[in-house]
Amino acid sequence: MSRKHPIISVTGSSGAGTTTVKHTFDQIFRREGITPVTIEGDAFHRFNRAEMKAELAARLAAGDETFSHFSLEANVLDELQTIFRTYGETGTGRTRHYVHDEAEAARWGTPPGAFTPWAPFEDGSDLLFYEGLHGAVKTDTLDIAGEADLKIGVVPVINLEWIQKIHRDRAMRGYTTEAVTDTILRRMHAYAHVICPQFTETDINFQRVPVVDTSNPFIARWIPTADESLVVIRFRSPRGIDFAYLTQMIHGSWMSRANSIVIPGNKLDLAMQLILTPLILRLVDQARRA
Repeated sequence: MSRKHPIISVTGSSGAGTTTVKHTFDQIFRREGITPVTIEGDAFHRFNRAEMKAELAARLAAGDETFSHFSLEANVLDELQTIFRTYGETGTGRTRHYVHDEAEAARWGTPPGAFTPWAPFEDGSDLLFYEGLHGAVKTDTLDIAGEADLKIGVVPVINLEWIQKIHRDRAMRGYTTEAVTDTILRRMHAYAHVICPQFTETDINFQRVPVVDTSNPFIARWIPTADESLVVIRFRSPRGIDFAYLTQMIHGSWMSRANSIVIPGNKLDLAMQLILTPLILRLVDQARRA
């Protein structure tokens, strides 16, 4: 953690909705005149697409049916921790991009399924913003969570997460429902042992809960809308959180526990703006004064 060069980490599983949350952060950054340097979790995969396919085949042949992008060993997380630490100390670092499709290939000049070269951060940033799978990992040998100043978890209930992933991967990446289901099943071990433990390290969790039937996510025709959802917002430490103000400003909200507030799903962006803006401004103000 660093007073001079703060780090914000948004962590969530594939299909959780971290990209949507990133858009809210982008709005806050633009409105408040904050310049972030942004890094993506996919940039820290260990293998490109062809290499990952070969590694998966080798692992499967060896009897390992759990290896996936969620796995610690499928990512260069020591590099991610080093970048967090270096930025916190000096405000510098480097990143790259994993190119998912032809549109990104045209943007970055790199074929789909490959990485762009590592490149240094641009000068003059106010903070580092991470969005991905492993932004709050803490193990015997890694403490990425300890390097971040503000950690946000994006955690829809698992059936909703699967529905969102299936619809996204079919619509945007051309996968079949069966292929996405196979990926979900292969990732379950790492989901339980790598992804879920991070949400005890996060400072705030946003968990969307549908209020319609999602009992069989593999045949769901539609993703539940914001109007068909509630969001549970859990604060790791409720100290300093003005719950009375939040429940007054967010119509239809209530406290469910001493550290949690429940809001209508269509009020998520408003709640994030109200909760996150002062926290971000405090980090940036401390950094500028330091």
